[in-house]
Amino acid sequence: MPTLPDHHHTPAPPEGPPWLVVQDLALQYGNKAIVERLSFSLPQGAIACLLGPSGCGKTSVLRALAGFEPITAGRISLDGRTLSQPGRIVPPEQRRIGMVFQDYALFPHLTVAQNVGFGLRGRADIDRRVSEMLETVGLAHAARRYPHELSGGQQQRVALARALAPQPAVLLLDEPFSNLDVALRERLAGEVRDILKATQTTAVLVTHDQHEAFAMADVVGVLADGHLQQWDTAYALYHQPANRRVANFVGQGAFVPARVLDDHRLRLEVGEVQGDQATFFTDDRMPFAPGTRVNVLLRPDDVVHDDASPIQARVVHKAFKGAEFLYTLALADGTEVLSMVPSHHDHAIGEAIGIRLDMSHVVAFEDAPA
Repeated sequence: MPTLPDHHHTPAPPEGPPWLVVQDLALQYGNKAIVERLSFSLPQGAIACLLGPSGCGKTSVLRALAGFEPITAGRISLDGRTLSQPGRIVPPEQRRIGMVFQDYALFPHLTVAQNVGFGLRGRADIDRRVSEMLETVGLAHAARRYPHELSGGQQQRVALARALAPQPAVLLLDEPFSNLDVALRERLAGEVRDILKATQTTAVLVTHDQHEAFAMADVVGVLADGHLQQWDTAYALYHQPANRRVANFVGQGAFVPARVLDDHRLRLEVGEVQGDQATFFTDDRMPFAPGTRVNVLLRPDDVVHDDASPIQARVVHKAFKGAEFLYTLALADGTEVLSMVPSHHDHAIGEAIGIRLDMSHVVAFEDAPA
């Protein structure tokens, strides 16, 4: 099912020699396959995210990276050293891999400084390293406090400092912001990214929240049904999804039926899309034969409110987002699309408004059940 990608400049996945390599990984519990033929590599200093719904296998992959789970097939290697393969597993404590858990797992009877220094026992520079890490995460003032005296966001930063203190070769983060309120999640995700970049730490995050993934990661892998559906930048996942699964999971949008007119034109209910309006394919040609019925992905930013447009759509739902309304609009044939409109355009449910397409690229799949 071809995707019709954008010709404009898009962010590229991080480049560099492979540091962490996962090759044809398979995980199985009893007779149940959890993950099959999963492969990706990550250069040193890059941040990756495995994104997917609950039960898709992402936490199992993280546990396999940490050495908590044996693998059924494939190989995990770090800096050229094999960590896991069938019948062989390097113990977690010998992997140089740190981990930040969902519930922080701080020791309640130890101070912040003692928590951060816990993994440094036996080193001569414990005090200096603890001070460095608390300074890095902005908690130098809280060194003598106990975890219960801190907010959830502060506790998460203590857990991060503790994991970074031994200078791991890779840091794993398991749904690290799920216990925080929505407003704090994205802000803290950005802060954690800055800290990881400042310390040049290679990291793998797992989450079901795409906002966290986009705020933190250089590259995101969408995992569904035990398979890696796409490994790409957040921009590419949104604008150039590899299949319907990715298109439905990443961002908001609607599939609208269309018919291919020729190599350069599509006919939709909301109007005709031509080659001079949108980029179709790498050679600017539609990859489907004329007459083919397809579904075109329309994102909210592709559908523009325009009072002068002859194409009318009825408001069936509206969600206030502060600066914008997200409108759900019904076309004449009943097809629904989404449109993001500045919030001073406050239209009533049932009201008809004019719309037009403003697309710089087209994503289309052959007409088939999603």
